[in-house]
Amino acid sequence: MRPAKLGPPYPRPMTLTFAGTLDHAAVVRAVDSLVELVSAPGVAAAWGRESALPGMTVGGLTRHLVSQPQSAVEFLRAVPPTDAQVVSLVDYYARVDWLRAAPDAVENTSIRDDFNELARPGPAASLHILNLARAELPGVIAAAGPITYVPWQDCALDVDDFLVCRLLEIMVHADDLATSLGCPTPQFDDAVRDPVVALLAALSVRRHGQGAVLRALARAERATGSVSAF
Repeated sequence: MRPAKLGPPYPRPMTLTFAGTLDHAAVVRAVDSLVELVSAPGVAAAWGRESALPGMTVGGLTRHLVSQPQSAVEFLRAVPPTDAQVVSLVDYYARVDWLRAAPDAVENTSIRDDFNELARPGPAASLHILNLARAELPGVIAAAGPITYVPWQDCALDVDDFLVCRLLEIMVHADDLATSLGCPTPQFDDAVRDPVVALLAALSVRRHGQGAVLRALARAERATGSVSAF
C-alpha cells in the first residue's frame, strides 16, 4: 500500500501567472475608474470619519487606495537588485505577513496607522497623487523591464504579475471606500476583473483547500463556511 501523503491540501506548486497576457491599458483604465470616486465630495466630508475598515479613517483608506498606482510607478521605475529572487504570484503572497495575521495584529494595524497619518494633508493631496500617478503610468509601464522588485517582501515578480497585485488592491479598496461612503462601487471592465478574480480564487484554494473552494462555488448545500482569500 502506498503511504498517504502528508502536508497541506495543495501539495503541488500553484503556477498562476499573467506574464505576457495582461492588458496594460486595462491597468490605466482601472486607475481612471478611481478618479471619480476619490474626487467625490463625500470623501472630503467624511475624511476623518472611520471607514468600513475598523480603525482606518476614510482619509487613510483613500490614501492607501491611491498609493497603489503611486507604488506601481515607483517600483516599475526602480532597477531590481541583481540577486533578487523571482517568485511566483501565489508564492509571493505566502511572504505577505499581513495576510496571515489577525486584523488587530501589528502587521495590519501598522498599515492602518501609517496611512491614517499619511492622510493628514487632506483629500486634495491624495487626489493630486492619484492624478500624477495616472499621468505617468502608461509611459512607465511601457518602459518597464521584465521583472519588478518589491522591497516589502524582498523579492521580484514578473511585471504583469506585479501589476495584477496592484489591480487586486485597487478593486478591493475601491469597494471598501465606496461602502464607507454609501455609494456604488466602481464597475471595472473584464480585463481588470478577470485576473483579480483568478488570483483571489488561487489564494482561496491555498488558504482553504481545493474541496472547500469547489463546494463553496459549485455546491452551496455542502459548503463548509467562508472561503475568503484574506
